[in-house]
Amino acid sequence: MKGLDAMRCRGAWMSGVIALAGVVAAQPATVEAPAKKTDAKLEKFEQEIPGAAFKIDMLPIPGDPAKGIKPFWMSKTEITWDAYDAFLLNLDDEKGMTPLGADVVTRPSRPYIPPDCGYGHAGYAAICVAFKNVNEYCKWLSARTGKKYRLATEEEWEHAALAGSKGPYGFGDDPAKLGEYAWFEPNSDESPHPAAQKKPNAWGLYDMHGNIAEWVSTKDGKGCIKGGSWESKPEDCKVSWRAEYVVKWQKTDPQIPKSKWWLSDGQFLGFRIVCEPGDGEKK
Repeated sequence: MKGLDAMRCRGAWMSGVIALAGVVAAQPATVEAPAKKTDAKLEKFEQEIPGAAFKIDMLPIPGDPAKGIKPFWMSKTEITWDAYDAFLLNLDDEKGMTPLGADVVTRPSRPYIPPDCGYGHAGYAAICVAFKNVNEYCKWLSARTGKKYRLATEEEWEHAALAGSKGPYGFGDDPAKLGEYAWFEPNSDESPHPAAQKKPNAWGLYDMHGNIAEWVSTKDGKGCIKGGSWESKPEDCKVSWRAEYVVKWQKTDPQIPKSKWWLSDGQFLGFRIVCEPGDGEKK
C-alpha cells in the first residue's frame, strides 16, 4: 500500500480496539453479463448466507479429465463483507440458529480496527484474512448449509481463471486488454474496488485478475494467493502468478505471536470459495 492510505491503515493497527463497522447488506450496482452455461450436469445456484440478508451466486465450472479436475461450483466474485460479516460477528447465532460448538468451527478474533481499512464495506471483498480464517469460514458455511464448501486447489483456480483460454490471461495473451477485466496498478488509484465492476471471464467469474488476490489450497496444505491485486503490475496478474505468505504481510501487527486470523498488512488479499457436488447431485 502507498501514500496516505498506508499511513492511515498501518497506524490504526497500533491503536486500541475500536468498534467494527456495521453490517450492510446492500450490493453495488453492476451491469451483469448473462451467465453462460458451462456444464450440462451442474446449474448455477444462489447460496443464502446464514444470519444475513445476502446470497452468494455459485457458478458451475466444467471439469478437465485430462488434469483430473472434476466439475464444481465457484463463487461468482470474491467473498465480500456482506457474506463474511455473519461469520465474524456471530449473526447466525443472534438470529436464533443453533449455536455451533468450537469442535465444529472456530471463529476469528475481533481485529484491532475494522479490517476493511476504510476502503469500503458493502460490496467490497473481505480483505486482511489469513489462511486459517478463510478455511474456518468454509467450515462454518458447510456446517450451516449441509453443502461442502472449501477453497479451490491451485489447479482448480487456474482452470477456472483461464475459462478455456490458452492464457496467460483468462481473455487471451494481450496484456493491453487487462484493464477491461481487472483493477491493477495502472488503473486502481491505489485502492481496491467493489466486486464485479469489470468484465467477467467466459464462465461468468469476475475479478479473477487483479482487485483482490485470492487464497487457494496448495498440495502441501499451506496455501498461496493467486490472481494479483490492485497493487499488481500486469505480469503479476497472469494466471500462473502465485505468492506464499511472508512476514511483511503482518509487519505492523503488534501482537506476539502474530495473529493467526488477520494479516495487518494484507489489504490486497481475500478469498473465493468453491462447492463440491453432493452424493445426490450429478457430477
